[in-house]
Amino acid sequence: MDDSKIIDLFWQRSEQAIDAAAGKYGPMCYRIAWNLLRSEQDAQECVNDTWYGLWQAIPPQRPDPLAAFVAKITRNLAMKRLTYYKAAKRTAQVVSFEELNDCIPSEMSPEKALEGKELSRMIDAFLDTLAPNDRNMFLRRYWFFDSIGQIAAGFGVSQSKVKMKLYRMRNALKDYLMKEMETYVG
Repeated sequence: MDDSKIIDLFWQRSEQAIDAAAGKYGPMCYRIAWNLLRSEQDAQECVNDTWYGLWQAIPPQRPDPLAAFVAKITRNLAMKRLTYYKAAKRTAQVVSFEELNDCIPSEMSPEKALEGKELSRMIDAFLDTLAPNDRNMFLRRYWFFDSIGQIAAGFGVSQSKVKMKLYRMRNALKDYLMKEMETYVG
């Protein structure tokens, strides 16, 4: 079903909207939650909570694109759950954020820094400078939290090539952010 029709169903408060969204975006949402939480039950709960969050957000919003909006809801829910687990000293790791630690030119953790609108704008601008395949690889690793193996299989390249490309992109991001921060602060 077309995204605009799904959104119209939400505006009409039709329960078919949830079924349509789940049918179209359920696997994507599950993958995002699973990549963060590594728990089938927790991932499924995040996905179910996504549909409730979508129901609450539409209306008044009319998201475009819907896929990004749905992914953001799922990701935020999974991040909240991950934060809860870390606070409770349960074991959970997000290697992707650890990889970005050296790129963020501040004393903030990447989790906190990524919440900032200005940093988000800078990262968006950086992503616009990348070739489409590189941008997709970066997003798959640091937005969708795909493993190196998943990315390599998706792009039909070796894991070492993915690691090298991500390493170079992180260095380029660090340089880009340092220049932007100088401009922003100075």
